Amino acid sequence: MGYKVGIGISNKHLHLSDGDLERLFGPGAKLTPYKELVQPGQYAAEEKVDIVGPKSTFKGVRIIGPTRPQTQVEVALTDARALGIDAPIRESGKLEGSAAVKLIGPAGEVELAEGAIVALRHIHLSPAQALEAGVKDKDLVDVQTFGTRPLIFQGVLIRSGDAHEREFHVDTDEANAAGLANGQEIEIIRS
Repeated sequence: MGYKVGIGISNKHLHLSDGDLERLFGPGAKLTPYKELVQPGQYAAEEKVDIVGPKSTFKGVRIIGPTRPQTQVEVALTDARALGIDAPIRESGKLEGSAAVKLIGPAGEVELAEGAIVALRHIHLSPAQALEAGVKDKDLVDVQTFGTRPLIFQGVLIRSGDAHEREFHVDTDEANAAGLANGQEIEIIRS
């Protein structure tokens, strides 16, 4: 029997730097927590912005707090095609050479030369959970889904550290393909 992990489906969202937060929402702007997330210290913010690509605009996309050193926009492949951008599939934070988009907030706009990605599917684990699962940070594992459309996801990245809590993150495209819902479980079957 493998190690079981709950599913967290990631809709399009973004993480802002302090500077971009102020450019979009005005001097001294701070994020307002709307809902705590499973990952320690992270929350969905009240604040939202529009994401603009060459082909379309997504209105009212939620920001995830707290702020980060660099602004990052996370979309599914379907979203990237709708926006008209070539967002690479990447580990969070690996933004060099990623897609350009424009962000529009109530107080201003930000043109990102890079920063839009499709997040690589991954599992967050605390160090104790990783030890229990027999994996370590940056390992790649395979996971089995269950339900009416079961499948195996290969090459799932392990992200382990003190600011992580057991959760499997996939985007809406991957979740829909497997018929997944938030709170269901997957099982790590190979590492």
